Amino acid sequence: MSDNVSHALAGAGGGIISMAVTYPLITVNTRLQVQRKKDSTSYAGNMDALRKILSTEGIAGLFSGLESALFGAAVTNGVYYYFFEAVKAAFERASKRKNMSTVESMVSGAVAGAMTCIITNPIWVVNTRLTVKQKNLDNEQEETPTTVQAFAEIIKEDGVLALWQGIIPALILVINPIIQYTAFEQLKNKVERFRKLGSLDFFVLGAISKLAATSITYPYILLKSRMQLKQSKNEGERYDSLVDGLRKVIAQEGIAGLYKGIESKLLQSVLTASFLFMSKEALFSYAVKLLILLGARRSLASAK
Repeated sequence: MSDNVSHALAGAGGGIISMAVTYPLITVNTRLQVQRKKDSTSYAGNMDALRKILSTEGIAGLFSGLESALFGAAVTNGVYYYFFEAVKAAFERASKRKNMSTVESMVSGAVAGAMTCIITNPIWVVNTRLTVKQKNLDNEQEETPTTVQAFAEIIKEDGVLALWQGIIPALILVINPIIQYTAFEQLKNKVERFRKLGSLDFFVLGAISKLAATSITYPYILLKSRMQLKQSKNEGERYDSLVDGLRKVIAQEGIAGLYKGIESKLLQSVLTASFLFMSKEALFSYAVKLLILLGARRSLASAK
C-alpha cells in the first residue's frame, strides 16, 4: 500500500488535534461571521463575543458542534492528504524529481481541495448550524441537538441538497489550501536544502503559509458560512448566489462586513495549521507502523 494512506491517517489525526485545540476560536469567529443585525445580544467584537458566550452559555458554549467538527476535521484532512499525496506521487514518478514545482504543487492542491470540498461539505453545513445555535444557561430543559439529529433535521426541513449549501464559495475556497500547501511545500524545499526540518520548523512554516492563504480568501470564507445556514425567506437576508451574497453584504454592511471576525479567524487558522503540520509529521511514522502491523503495508526492509 502506498504512503498516501499513511499520510491520510496522519493528516486525520493531526486534524483532530488541531481542531480540538483551537475550537473556541472557531466558535467565536463563526458567530461573528453570520451576525448581521445589531441589537443587545449582538457581539461587538471578538472579546465581547467570548464574554457573552461564557456568561450566557458557559464553557460548553465555546464547544458547540465540537463532535461534528472533530469528525469533519478527521475526514477533511484524511481525504485531502490522501489525494494530495497521490497526485504528488504521480508527478514525482512522471518527472523523476524528488520535489514538486510550484505549478505541480498548485495542481495537487486543486485536485485534493476539490475532492475534499465535495465529500465533506455536508459535515460542515451541519457543524456551522450547530456552532451558531445558542443555548441559554437559564433554560436547563433546552437540549442541544446531536450531529445525527441536526443532519436529519436539515434533510427533513430543507431537503438533501441543503447539505451542499455554500458549495460554490467552498469550491472557490479550494484556492485557500492551494496557496497554503504551495507556500508550505516551497518554503519546506528551500529550508531542506540547508538542514533537516524539526517540529518547530513545521509549526512556523505552517503558520506562515496559512496566514497568507486566509488573509487573501477571507471574504469567501465569510460568505460560505452564511450560505451554509438555513436561508431566510426574507429577500433582503437570503443569499441566492455567491454574487448576490457579496452584493448584499457590501450594500448592508459595507466592505468591512466582508471581514467580520477576521482577527479570530487569522489566529485560529494560523494555530490550526501550525498544530496540524507539526502533529501530522509526528504521527506519520506511527501511521506507517500501524499499517505494517495490520498487514496493509510492507516494511521498508521487506520491500527491498
